[in-house]
Order: sequence, then structure tokens, then C-alpha cells
Amino acid sequence: MPKEKEDTGEFLLRSRLEASLQRISFLEMENEQLRRENALLRAQDADRRSTSRKKSQAFVGSISSSQEKQMYQTGTDDGLQCENSISRSEFFGTSAAAGTRSPRVPNPPPSPKSSSPTTKTSKETGLPPPPPPPPLPLSSSRSSCRSVKAVRRVPEVLELYRSLTRKEGKSDTRAGSLGVPAATSAREMIGEIENRSAYLLAIKSDVETQAEFISFLTREVENAAHGDISQVEAFVKWLDAELSYLVDERAVLKHFPKWPEQKADAMREAAVGYRELKNLEGELFSFRDDKRQPTSIALKRMQALQDKLERSVHNIERVRESASKRYRDLKIPWQWMLDSGIIAQLKVGSMKLAKEYMNRVVTAVKLDAFSDDEEVMLQGVRFAYRVHQFVGGFDEECKHAFQELRKVACDC
Repeated sequence: MPKEKEDTGEFLLRSRLEASLQRISFLEMENEQLRRENALLRAQDADRRSTSRKKSQAFVGSISSSQEKQMYQTGTDDGLQCENSISRSEFFGTSAAAGTRSPRVPNPPPSPKSSSPTTKTSKETGLPPPPPPPPLPLSSSRSSCRSVKAVRRVPEVLELYRSLTRKEGKSDTRAGSLGVPAATSAREMIGEIENRSAYLLAIKSDVETQAEFISFLTREVENAAHGDISQVEAFVKWLDAELSYLVDERAVLKHFPKWPEQKADAMREAAVGYRELKNLEGELFSFRDDKRQPTSIALKRMQALQDKLERSVHNIERVRESASKRYRDLKIPWQWMLDSGIIAQLKVGSMKLAKEYMNRVVTAVKLDAFSDDEEVMLQGVRFAYRVHQFVGGFDEECKHAFQELRKVACDC
């Protein structure tokens, strides 16, 4: 019995495969026939257009009645062309619709904020140039520098940390990625083979019809030289919106050897890295400790935010040397990756987070919210030490919060 079932299963599988192969061959023959009919219709259209041109040249200079007849005949020819195009589009379906896509008219790229266009117009019109913009206020431009310069190392943090901890084992438990095998059934394979012909035709159509559009984008990417990373972010957003018109960006652009793929990918990489840090900065400075939450949940929220901060900063520092050299060569701003850039603001936010953490621990210990006060104090000291090493010291507010934590720890 099992052998008969296996033979029956093999027979069914073979019959399905033979049916699918016959169906594929039938589709290929039908596709070839459609191509021939398409070529024939194009030839008829070309003959009709040449005939209309000859008739229009023959009737130039004739009386108005003959001109009206010619206009009527031209309208009739246009109507025939529309009917033929409608019948072809209905006949070919989605493949013909993809092949008759009109060339893309690109939107203009975002203009960088600079004073060069204003200077040019003032020279052309003869008017005096506008006054220069007022300088940035010192409080906003040097706030990050002041906060970083005000950071000082606090040796008491290291002393208290060593006195409360012995050996801190670092156990990184990383969950292994479960590899899910790509199970492809015979039905999925048949569907993929059927759809592949239409997909390839759509790609070929974009390669043929969108050449001028891609040449325009190529020039814009090659000539892009922005002075600020925020301008790069706006340019990348515009570029991705324009390239989304293509059926498959990678498959179409690989047919254009002049496409600056390296620079486009580098601009995307820089814009994504900068946006990630800016979002993290906003999350840090908008963080508020909710006193209604339990202390354990509040401390876990702060630890998770600090983990995310350190991971992002370490990723930037790891690739900063190679990425900054590559960005300089491609005329992409790279100064935002330095310690004096957005990273300085992130470290200021980290000290703000440490102050919230230590104040929460001190309040919990004073209110006897935990049965084991030593464990809570140990968490507070560990977090303070961690931020102290990450930032390189504490500012005055964070140092004052640590002194309160140290006083409560000594009392315990």
C-alpha cells in the first residue's frame, strides 16, 4: 500500500509538471505571436502617419474648403489611431500598458539655502544687495560648546563604584536568528514564471523610455555639493521620490553605466545616519520621568534609552574615519560626525538622563519603596559610572545629583 501511494504521488507530480511545462510553452508561443502583431500594428501606424504627412503637404496653399476637408481627414486618421491604440491596449493587457508609459517629467530638486541667487539678481537688476543676515545668538550657537567644556571628571564616581561592586561580568545574551527556509511550492514556481515575462517587459520599457529622465537625475547627483547635512537629507528625499516612478530602481539603473551609484548610496547612508541621531536627540530632550510609574519600570525605560544612545554613538565612532574620508571625496558634508557636532548634544542629553535616574533612586530609597535598598543603590551607582565614562565627566547639575546619591549610599 505505501508503495502504491508513493507511485500515485509521483505520477500526480509528474503530470502537474508536464501540464505546467505545456502551459509555459503555450504562453511563450502566445507572447511571440503578440509581439509580431504589435510590430505589424506599428508598421501600419507608420504608414498611416507618412500618408497623412504627404496629404498635408499636397494641400498647402489650397482654398479653405480643401483645408477643411484635410482637417476632417486628419481627424479621421487620428480617430483610427485612437481606436487602434485602444484595441491594442485591451488586447495586450498589462504588458502593453507598461510598454506605453510616457517619459517621466522630473520635479526640480530642492534648492539649497544660499545667498548666491540673491547676489546674482541684485547685480542684474542694479539694486543694492540686501543686508547680511544677523549673526546667530551666542546662547544658541555656543550652548553645546559650553556644556561640553563644563564637563569635569568626578573621581568620587569611580571610588564609589569600586567600593560597591566587585567584578562586573559582562554577559551579552544575543538571541540567535532563526533561519526560516524559503519553502517554494510548485504552484508558487509556476506563478513566478508566468509573472516574470511581464516584469522583464516593464523593466525593458523603462530602460527605453526613461533614458532622458535618468540622465537628468545622473547630472543632479553628480553635481550635488551641499554645505549642510540637512540639505543632503532633503535632496535624498527628493531623489527617492523621483526614482519610485521606475518599476524596479536597481534593475533599471544597472543598464545605465553612468549612474553614480556610489555617491547616491553614500548620500542615502549619510542622511539616514544623521536622521537617526536627530530622532534620538529629540527623544532624549523630550524625556520626562513619570512619577506615577513604578520605580522599576522608570529605571528600565532610562536604561533602554541609554543603551540605544550608546549603541548609535558607538556605531558612528566606529565608521567615522572611513566614512568621513569617503564623504569628503564625494562632496558630502561630514562634520556632523565629529564629537563637536550632534554627538556633543547627545552626551548632554545623556547627563540629563543620568540626573533623572539618580534622583529617582534617591527618592525611592528615602521612601523605602524597595525591600532591598542596597540593590537599588547599586543600580544607581552603576548607571552614574556608565554615563560618567561615556560622556567623560559630569556637569554641575549632574555632579550635584551624584553627591546626593553618594550621601544616601553612605547612610545606607
